[in-house]
Amino acid sequence: MDSLDRQLVHALSVDGRAPFSRIAQALDRSDRTIATRYHHLRAQGMRVVGVVNAKKVGHVDWLVRIRCAPDAAKAIAQALSRRDDTSWVAILSGGTEITCITRVRTGDDHLLLERLARTPRINGVTAYCMLRDLAGVGGWPGRVSSLTSNQIAAVTPEATESNPVGELTDADWALFTALAVDGRTTYPRLAAVTGWSESTVRRRLADVRTEGVLFFDVDLDPARFGYGCQAVVWLTVAPAGLNTVAQTLASHVEVAFAAATTGASNIVAFVVVTDLDALYDYLAARVGSLPGVLQVETSLLGRQVKSAGRTM
Repeated sequence: MDSLDRQLVHALSVDGRAPFSRIAQALDRSDRTIATRYHHLRAQGMRVVGVVNAKKVGHVDWLVRIRCAPDAAKAIAQALSRRDDTSWVAILSGGTEITCITRVRTGDDHLLLERLARTPRINGVTAYCMLRDLAGVGGWPGRVSSLTSNQIAAVTPEATESNPVGELTDADWALFTALAVDGRTTYPRLAAVTGWSESTVRRRLADVRTEGVLFFDVDLDPARFGYGCQAVVWLTVAPAGLNTVAQTLASHVEVAFAAATTGASNIVAFVVVTDLDALYDYLAARVGSLPGVLQVETSLLGRQVKSAGRTM
């Protein structure tokens, strides 16, 4: 990726639905150049996806670790990836563990966990309720460091007065589902899947974005930025040190996402670095120096089966 590709990815992280014309003006390029670059990156796997804020809609995210037989990991991970209530499905290095995030309504029974526990070839399931996002919600620092403050301001949509979102309808969920597949789905297509007029779609989309019910993320393999090693790091932190560790992790460029969870390991971080040597240095120098960290467990990501959003 060259500097323009990186700028485009950063711009889409600021506003996933920004028109090519607005991005082109901010980057001092032609509309055609930006459109061509976007379609090139899309062909190489980049996706802009709409993501519903769990807490805004009364849902809870759980991080699930599934231990299974090596020959069953691929099939189980693919089955999980096809579910609408899962994201970040990955097979960890070694092939005997799968990690995923699953979402349930507050107060509902976790039927997926019950089903997993009864699935042949699965040896154990552990679930951690995700209490609070700590880092990465605004975008992984490794991909959002290419624009100047003026360029960010030029891409950022103007604030508009919003209407109360109220109770979500079937049409709202149809809207969210379409945007989870492709966050840049056209307004005519969104009108078709919701049954609304295009003007109604525009207003409703503006409302749910302004109220924080929906946001947009950019899904792109970190290897495209030169980061070839990904790992899940489980931290056991003394309660008194949670805030300090959380604030420090949020400042680390290596941390793509982090959250506080229930369980013996009370912080999980998805770490992205260039190679194994860089991972060692990060763990030894940066994580090892954090006050209050009592224990660290690290698992290499072997294969990412599903990221944010919804499979087509």
